[in-house]
Amino acid sequence: MTGRALGLADAASENALLVGIIEAISAGPELELLAARVAPLIVAATATDECFVHVLDDTEQSLTLAGATPPFDQEVGRVRLRLGEGVTGWAASRREPVVIVEGKANDPRYRYFPELRGEEYTSMVSVPMASSPGGLVGVLNVHTRQRREFTEADVRLLTSIGSLIAGAVHQARLHRRLATRERAHERFAEQAVAAQEAERRRLAADIHDGITQRLCSLRFHLDAAAEALTEEPAFAAEQLVLSRRLTHLAIDEAHAAINGLRPPVLDDLGLADSLASLARAVAGVDVLVEVDRCALPEHVEIALYRIAQEAFQNVVKHAGASNVRLSLRRSGPEVSLEVSDDGRGFDLLAADPPTTTVGPHCGGYGLGSMAERAELIGGRLDVRSAPGRGTTVLARAAVQPQ
Repeated sequence: MTGRALGLADAASENALLVGIIEAISAGPELELLAARVAPLIVAATATDECFVHVLDDTEQSLTLAGATPPFDQEVGRVRLRLGEGVTGWAASRREPVVIVEGKANDPRYRYFPELRGEEYTSMVSVPMASSPGGLVGVLNVHTRQRREFTEADVRLLTSIGSLIAGAVHQARLHRRLATRERAHERFAEQAVAAQEAERRRLAADIHDGITQRLCSLRFHLDAAAEALTEEPAFAAEQLVLSRRLTHLAIDEAHAAINGLRPPVLDDLGLADSLASLARAVAGVDVLVEVDRCALPEHVEIALYRIAQEAFQNVVKHAGASNVRLSLRRSGPEVSLEVSDDGRGFDLLAADPPTTTVGPHCGGYGLGSMAERAELIGGRLDVRSAPGRGTTVLARAAVQPQ
């Protein structure tokens, strides 16, 4: 190993830096741990005062502070900026280093972050971190309190360091995505099992409390009619009339139980027309229907139909609304269902502003069941409501092209 590899004149210092970077990379796949370990190494190698490691988010549209030298390590995860925003965002979007010797506040690319106390530092260098397998992964920033003329050798050193750790950052980002997906899959599996069990319990209760009781009563009346058929024809006829009525009720409840599993209207009309039909059945309110005819997976159609059904039930039972708007929109990989009313509204978790993403354990107004259905299709349920300001229920989910 020579001093030419990274640009450090002192081979011993370069070896120490390389060993430190290797140790940081070997410490584990956690992105924040890697960034926290390399920041002080960079400060020591470049004789600067502070180092910030900004990492590209999974959206690849913004950067997040993932590591910093103390005391700014307390701001990790809190400082975010869009690609192209500030000096850091400019270096990321252009894939070019930026050197500012002084007067950075007058640089049109500069953005002031109070929590990073930029006024205490005079000179800075910002270099993109990139590797051949992963492309751009983030930006390294170093700052000095005293004015410093950063040389081309300084910039090459920082760029070399950025390239060295870029591959590890890329792997750490992949590990984070994989861990997130695994947690999501675990939650989805748990919710799917819970939903199945809840549906089984509901169906069992419907059969036991409705159909079974009707059939027991039917058997009783038929037995009574059989015994009285020869001796009391009028009583027998009365029992047969009651039996027929119970038969109709049992059939209706069996149909309702079956419909609870999958609405037949979806097979007959499709989701768009089924939602329109559902809207027409809402009594006492004017419903404006705006739906796109879009091909969706079967389980997504069922979930959205049930969410709309529950939302309309809330309108009828609780809202006291005069007007309701139902919309179904497909935009690229996302489908959204919105039901909004001008009713009395309610205090949603005492939030101010009254906006929240509802979880599956929220009670009241059927929000829990709607949120659970949304989560089971990989989506989320957003609700906006306040007393006297109506209610809006918005379900959104990502769908694969059909």
